Formats: sequence, C-alpha cells, structure tokens
Amino acid sequence: MVEVLQNKKTATVFQILVEIARNQPNIPQKLIASKIGVTPQAVSEHIRELKRKGYLQSQGRSRYRVSQEGVNFIFKMAGELEEYSALVAQVVTKISVVTALADGDITPGQAVGLFMRDGLLYAGVTGKSGARGVAISRARRGEDVGITNLEGIVALEPGEITIAVIPGIEKGGSAMADRRFLKKLCRGKEMVAAIGLEAFAALVKIGVEPACRYAPAQAVVEAAHAGLSPLAVCAAGELSSLVKKLVEENLRYLTLDMARSPAERGDVL
Repeated sequence: MVEVLQNKKTATVFQILVEIARNQPNIPQKLIASKIGVTPQAVSEHIRELKRKGYLQSQGRSRYRVSQEGVNFIFKMAGELEEYSALVAQVVTKISVVTALADGDITPGQAVGLFMRDGLLYAGVTGKSGARGVAISRARRGEDVGITNLEGIVALEPGEITIAVIPGIEKGGSAMADRRFLKKLCRGKEMVAAIGLEAFAALVKIGVEPACRYAPAQAVVEAAHAGLSPLAVCAAGELSSLVKKLVEENLRYLTLDMARSPAERGDVL
C-alpha cells in the first residue's frame, strides 16, 4: 500500500520536503505551515527531525536545502503515488458503464466498437472505430445497451452551425424574413432551433416545428458537439449572445441574413 496515504506523519514530511524543494533556500516555517495546513510548531519539529536524518541541510535561519537523501525520499513517495493513481484510473475505467444504442444484435460479454452516428452513440462490430468495450447485457438493434471495460476514444468531428438571422420586431420581425430561403435552409437539417420569438414565428409561417423551445442556444451547442450541423434560426437581438457562446465553445458557424431585399418587400418600399 502507499505509505504516504497510510501514515499522516509521512504525508506531512513529504509535503514539507516538497515545499522546501520548490522554494529553497529561503522559506519561512510559517509559510510552509499555511501551505500544508499544520501549525508552525509542527513544521519546526519535523524540520529538526529531517535535519537529524540528513534529509535537510540548514544554511542559517529559515534557509534550507533538500539533500540527496531528501530528494530520494521525495521520488520514492511520488513514485508510489503515481503507481496508485494509475491503479485508480484503471479501476474506475473498468467499473464505469456508458449507454449506447445497439447497431445490431448484441449478447452479454460481446466485444463491441463504439462510434457516433446522427449525434448518437452506437455499439456494433469491433473495428469500426478506435473506441471499444464489452457489452454487459443483451440487446437487439436499436435498443439501449450498457458497455464497460472502455478503451480508446470515440472519433467525433464537431458540426458547423448555420445561423439564419431573422430581423428584429423593430424592423418588421418575421414578416420581413425571406421565407423561401429559410425553407430551403431547413431542408435536410438534422436539427432546427428557434432562438427568439421572431425566429419561432418565422418557422411557424413555413410549417417547420422547432426541435426545442427551451434553452435552444444550449441545445444547438450540444448538437454541434455531438457531430450534428444544426440550423439556428435566430432573432437579430439574440445574435450577439449566441455567437459569443459559440466562440467560447470553439465551434464553427456560418451567419446568413434572412431579411428580404427592398425589391421583395413590395408595400414596405
């Protein structure tokens, strides 16, 4: 077992040596105490013992250097922690379970590959991707199935978001939107979201039901991260906040103005 985790004194000594090594030669005992959460008196006692063991060399008041013996102790404790950390990561990975949709009939214990399709995670024949695991239950095509013993990374390219900007109500709102162009943009899109009431009204006028009415901007972001290329029909007044969110998420986007030209507006001229 890891000594530094079993013994509180060993853990404190390890932390003191690391702090001195990081700041040597000048580091007040009070500063060490505040860094590791013990009293200055406790630090003083440990330092006396460390000097006696030869782990520290004193160079005057509040001036210390970690000796080669002390460095060896630090490496030993750090190595044990690293090995234990690797063990923890391995255990957590093996016990974690993800849910996927079966790409075909799957039996318990079957090795499967994991891949994205239409924004959803699928499990199927091993070899389709670099990510793989083992099924923990039986499932038919299209059913949900638990996958454990995960290895590798699911290949996923974030999608590009098309933003169709609808004029704000002060400029006529949905009545000033190019319906034919908007309808053309909606064709074949995996997801269409309405951001703002002008955008919702514009979609209603062309007979398209938005995929979501609540938190649509976040839904667009999640869809793009899942590999989809959604259409965000966005009121002009909501555009800046949407673009800011996409930039923060490092997502690609294309902005298109849906306002009709003066020649198309007829009586609005």
